[in-house]
Amino acid sequence: MAWKELLSSFLATTVAYVAVKIFRFIYTEWTSPLHALSGPPNKSLIYGNVKELSDAEELYEKWTEKYGTTFKFKAFLGVNRLYTTDPKALSHIFMNSMIYQKPEPARYHLSFLLGNGILIAEGEKHRQQRRIMNPAFGPAQTRELTEIFIEKSIELRDIWLTESQKDGNSRIDVLSWLSRMTLDVIGLAGFNYKFDALAASDPEKNELNQAFSVLFRSRSRITLRTILDTMVPWLRPIIKRIPDEVDAEHKIATETMARVGAELLQESKAGVYLENGRVVTPWKRDLLSLLVRANMATDVPPSQRMTDDDVLSQVPTFLVAGHETTSTATTWALYALSLRPDVQTKLRDELLTMGTDNPTMDELNTLPYLDMVVRETLRLHAPIPATVRVAVADDVLPLSIPVTARDGSVLQEIRVRKGQTMDIPILAMNTVTSIWGKDAKEFKPERWEKVPDAAAAIPGVWGNMLTFLGGPRACIGYRFSLVETKALLFTLVRAFEFELAVPAEDISKKSDVVRRPVLKSDPGAGNQMPLRLTPVIRN
Repeated sequence: MAWKELLSSFLATTVAYVAVKIFRFIYTEWTSPLHALSGPPNKSLIYGNVKELSDAEELYEKWTEKYGTTFKFKAFLGVNRLYTTDPKALSHIFMNSMIYQKPEPARYHLSFLLGNGILIAEGEKHRQQRRIMNPAFGPAQTRELTEIFIEKSIELRDIWLTESQKDGNSRIDVLSWLSRMTLDVIGLAGFNYKFDALAASDPEKNELNQAFSVLFRSRSRITLRTILDTMVPWLRPIIKRIPDEVDAEHKIATETMARVGAELLQESKAGVYLENGRVVTPWKRDLLSLLVRANMATDVPPSQRMTDDDVLSQVPTFLVAGHETTSTATTWALYALSLRPDVQTKLRDELLTMGTDNPTMDELNTLPYLDMVVRETLRLHAPIPATVRVAVADDVLPLSIPVTARDGSVLQEIRVRKGQTMDIPILAMNTVTSIWGKDAKEFKPERWEKVPDAAAAIPGVWGNMLTFLGGPRACIGYRFSLVETKALLFTLVRAFEFELAVPAEDISKKSDVVRRPVLKSDPGAGNQMPLRLTPVIRN
């Protein structure tokens, strides 16, 4: 009978716990300060407005026109979400990163892939990592890595020259090849590792790439287990003990990542030594070696240094942040140039004035139209269209554009309660017509000849846009990405004329963290961007 009493007590406790949680949830939402805000009507008790967001970009624009720059909408189970394109509010969120952090469920799931790297760490841990890592991403270090960007761009160019002449078929999926190229670059420039993805018949045969792909796929898959992990954190210790079909594969991949990462770390440490009390690395320029050097510097107190686990966590972080985003941005640049042959010709004419195939970073930065094309691509085709933050303490959001509350009063600020989730609309802010004009959705590099005065209020770290975010959590590798993109466009646009291989209306955009192209006529084939390439014949 004892086990029956134990079971009865357990069930009673569980029911009481769930009841308290439900009551607290209902009370919190019902008394939320966001109730004062206008917003679209709740379409579903379960899904809220989420099902309407299949075309989020267009819908957010309609909502902004109707409810103003700051409003609320309903997420799952009717949870209030805050949405704002108010520059002052966004600047406050970015600059107060100790209060506005990534949601805990997202950090928990990403930690299986990224450990406690700089993309996951919050608070003082993030400050510590950022302080040590900043020197590795400065202008001087990026200048040194430009040679790798150009070498791999030329290797890709030569492969495309061969591929475009096979069987008279000049159609190439540029996205898959650019993804291989940026993987090679982040391997060499990130941690002195050769993926050789461009040369390989199957890039995933590389053990590190294969392990990373397994971990990424397993963490991207939505199952009952991941839903429970997200919605019921207190069940995580129990869920971990439940066998899963991907556990064995996941375990092997994790062990491979740890082993290869440890080898790379030891190699980087071996290249660092003390000379007259000064830490030097005489023969390595990759980011991991620079990070190890900065971490071992004599002016960094031992208590403020990163642990080996923290350093190792940067390897998959480099892969995530420095691989897919740059390849996707360059893909959208080639797509935009294919739609605008006049812009493509103008850009090519400028690039061909450079008397070398191997420009330095400084030489790339002397090409004004190339810079405009890159800026316009990253404004209009931001690889990551939106992100999310959660307030970990009560706060007040100041507004530069007052909004009218439901009761007709005018609000100059918004009270935010601890636990409140808010959307950071990167792409929407980059294309808001009140700043960029009626042609905000058009690809017009010339707009960067005279940037609208209102764009100065956008709180981004670079280029009057939110593509690389802003504040203490702005993208640490934005210079790396910019110069790599310029190196690719410099090499490829000089060598080829690009045009779409399918009708423009067949290309749609699918967001799975990164916003990539997919064909409406063949969605099962996954992300792709088929273009036709014609080699440029130079006089």
